[in-house]
Amino acid sequence: MTATERRASFSLAGIFALRMLGLFLVLPVFALEARRYPGGEDVALVGLAMGIYGLTQALLQLPYGLASDRYGRKRVIVLGLLVFALGSLVAALADHLLGLLVGRALQGAGAVSAAVSALLADQTRDAVRTKAMALVGASIGLMFALSLVLAPVLTAWIGLGGLFWFTALLALGGVAVVIWVVPPEVPAVPQGAQAREGAAAPVSLRAGLREVLRHPGLLRLDAGVFLLHAVQLAMWMAVPALLVRAGLVAAHHWWVYLPAVLASFFVMMATLFPLEKRGYLRAVFLAAIGLIGLTQLGLLAAVAVLPESVSLVSASAWRELLGVLLLGLLLFVFFCGFNVLEATQPSLVSRIAPAHARGTALGVYNAVQSLGLFVGGAGGGWLARQGGASALFIACTVAMVLWLWVAWPMQAPGRGDAANR
Repeated sequence: MTATERRASFSLAGIFALRMLGLFLVLPVFALEARRYPGGEDVALVGLAMGIYGLTQALLQLPYGLASDRYGRKRVIVLGLLVFALGSLVAALADHLLGLLVGRALQGAGAVSAAVSALLADQTRDAVRTKAMALVGASIGLMFALSLVLAPVLTAWIGLGGLFWFTALLALGGVAVVIWVVPPEVPAVPQGAQAREGAAAPVSLRAGLREVLRHPGLLRLDAGVFLLHAVQLAMWMAVPALLVRAGLVAAHHWWVYLPAVLASFFVMMATLFPLEKRGYLRAVFLAAIGLIGLTQLGLLAAVAVLPESVSLVSASAWRELLGVLLLGLLLFVFFCGFNVLEATQPSLVSRIAPAHARGTALGVYNAVQSLGLFVGGAGGGWLARQGGASALFIACTVAMVLWLWVAWPMQAPGRGDAANR
């Protein structure tokens, strides 16, 4: 990478990181803390409030991307981050669960992922774009992992409302990065060329969207990111409560999250990149899906063996320790799979999409990802209310088996190969 490409890659990955940390930070504690608000006794409504930002993101990713083509990437990104900050303030000041729901919806309305990805594509060459996209994907996985560690500690200190104030500051920090750190925009098409194309641009856009929606490799990745993020959000409707049942108070959940997260990153770095260089990307990708499926089966078993209530000081303390260790091991396996998938999928989209439709492909990918977050939150809350944690983890297991079936025919692209099926 050139100096400008490194600056663009790290600064735009930083914007992704700040925004996604703000979104994910409430994830590990929301299901528990939201119960303290009026209306919080409705588990399905709690799940809707957790996942509603995914719906507003899904609806607005493409409009933001199109606006960035017309009005400039940086302007749209700054606007989206300000909307996200406004949603954080609304949630911070909420005194009812419905207020949290409105705030989360506004957070999602700051849907800048497609615009950030398009700006990164503008500022990097084809030869290094995969590396840049992988950096962004890894930053998302890192922020999700970091949120699991920080959230219980920060919540014990400043509460859920304080978390939302903190996420507003993170969004404003992202605005500063856009204005002062990200390299200046490079016009994608000279003004004269735009004039010559005239009315042909909308037709080209429709044709590009049609091509993306008919591309088998892209459709597999779109289905995968939808299922991954649906399962990711749904399982956190039950995991914090399982840790409490195992005897670990919410403020100490980071004791489990931190070792699992750190160990999983070491495993990813030691396996993903060396095996990809040797031509085993497809095997690693499918194995990661399988690991997440096995995690859901393990959590289903944990629901059956963990007691409904525990005494933190009792004669069976060793059993409680075994329960915490079991959940820690399952979360380690989950993060091993999740980090690999989160780092590789955006890179694969950028590599196999037709060059003239790369921005459209990333817009669709980000919209489907956001829709998965909404379905995971709302659907997970509904399943938890109707059938408890067991029904939730059964559904997550089925989702991962479905993804494995969909992804099985994939062919990992070689360098510069855009014809993957």
